Amino acid sequence: MAASAMLGTSGFGNWARLAAQQSLTQDQLLQFDTFGNVSLIHVTDIHAQLMPIYFREPSVNIGVGGNRGAVPHVTGSDFRKLYGIEDGSRSHYALSSGDFSALAQAYGKVGGMDRVATVVNAIRADRPDALLLDGGDTWHGSYTCYQTEGQDMVNVMNGLKPDAMTFHWEFTLGTERVQELVEGLPFAALGQNIFDAEWDEPLPDLFPPYKFFERGGVKIAVIGQAFPYMPIANPGWMFPEFSFGIRDENMQAMVDEVRAQGAELVVCLSHNGFDVDKKMASKVTGIDVILTGHTHDALPEPVLVGETILIASGSNGKFVSRVDLDVRDGRMMGFRHKLIPIFSDVIAPDPQMASLIQEQRAPYKADLEEVIGQTDSLLYRRGNFNGTWDDLICDALLSEREADIAMSPGVRWGPSLIPGDDITREDIWNVTSMTYGKAYRSEMTGEFIKVILEDVADNIFNPDPYYQQGGDMVRIGGMGYRCDVTKPQGERISNMTLLSTGEAIDPAKTYMVAGWASVNEGTEGPQIWDVVESHIRKQGTVTVQPRDNVEVVGA
Repeated sequence: MAASAMLGTSGFGNWARLAAQQSLTQDQLLQFDTFGNVSLIHVTDIHAQLMPIYFREPSVNIGVGGNRGAVPHVTGSDFRKLYGIEDGSRSHYALSSGDFSALAQAYGKVGGMDRVATVVNAIRADRPDALLLDGGDTWHGSYTCYQTEGQDMVNVMNGLKPDAMTFHWEFTLGTERVQELVEGLPFAALGQNIFDAEWDEPLPDLFPPYKFFERGGVKIAVIGQAFPYMPIANPGWMFPEFSFGIRDENMQAMVDEVRAQGAELVVCLSHNGFDVDKKMASKVTGIDVILTGHTHDALPEPVLVGETILIASGSNGKFVSRVDLDVRDGRMMGFRHKLIPIFSDVIAPDPQMASLIQEQRAPYKADLEEVIGQTDSLLYRRGNFNGTWDDLICDALLSEREADIAMSPGVRWGPSLIPGDDITREDIWNVTSMTYGKAYRSEMTGEFIKVILEDVADNIFNPDPYYQQGGDMVRIGGMGYRCDVTKPQGERISNMTLLSTGEAIDPAKTYMVAGWASVNEGTEGPQIWDVVESHIRKQGTVTVQPRDNVEVVGA
């Protein structure tokens, strides 16, 4: 079937226009012209965010190689122009970064798993046999998730009743805990690329490569694709029994296998990241839909690669995607798609889910709600190089750990705060919570610091998506530098300068560097959330202006 023969409609529905007048109702937000015979519901990268939050989309998302200037590497006013989004509308607020603080005050918070439950239940009321698929990064990213080793999120997701999930940060709970949780799941834990590290063989009893579903008279195969670069991006010593990788050849074998068993629709539930999934779709034939995750992209329209449609559903519980498909005679004939933003002030919480969430949070309520300080600046994460939350974390590391230079990992998760907000302990944990959060203090030569920056830059800006194995660029405090994203590995970083003195970083000289989230086993130091809390308490009210210590060239 030629791609051009496939009927597809997508976008905001009527909510963008209604939202511009702030007259949006829940029924209007969820309105959908039911289509075909199969419905998919996709959530991904929730990062343990049970409650409504603010979440600012990135203002900088650089594409390189063949993805330069292609979605999702289009942001701000360019993004709004591309999709016909009216400035100042709810869709502007939900999908781009401009005027974020003002729009957040006008339109309120987003997300909340009790609101997600309302949306899922509404779709199921319309299409009772819809498949709910979770793209992973679910059991990680909050105070309660850390304290319960993921149990709070398992309990809540069990209440939502997904049909399958795949994985990434979940593995940082450690092998034993992951196995314990997975063995207790009432739904499928999928990963065609999760292998036994010693024997390099699949683990079908723990992580089946796929599962069949009969829905709408259609035989559907859902194939799982876990994050392929686990031991590179996260500490391999936490899960030494497992190996990962993209495993295109095995993916093709799984697609062929399910087709041979009569699959009429093949869905890949992926945590590869958007550009990696685009490349995989161009190499592996026979996948109808890729539900993509990891890179947190929220796109109001699918992207077509050959005959495969890619669906990007955002992060942090901010969006739910609904995809209706017309599957006839073993072929996908057309689709309708809607990216549903979870406007917390529009969608009524589901009472049962709200009660379940409060049950998870109740033992920790006092700790979660304790106010540590206030912010008079917009605190956000995301963007390839900068984010004010990470600037604040770097300031804390420089001050509390008495360092010359600070490094904060370029992770994408973590909600935003708007000027005037209290900063609670929960807010700090939302941007720092992980199982290897100790804040190290180490002497490094200027040469070694450059090696680190070059290595991370190649993980992000390598022209081949299959070598893009990182998150965003490591955040730097106390130092400036220049990055030319068009250069090859080893030549991207230059003009490294110590901000305290204005002197050039000397390759042979030693500097005191403080950071956190080291993948090295045995890292020593206080936990990063304690470092940040101490710093904020001393500040009282924090002010963090966007910084220009990184000069980006060739973007």
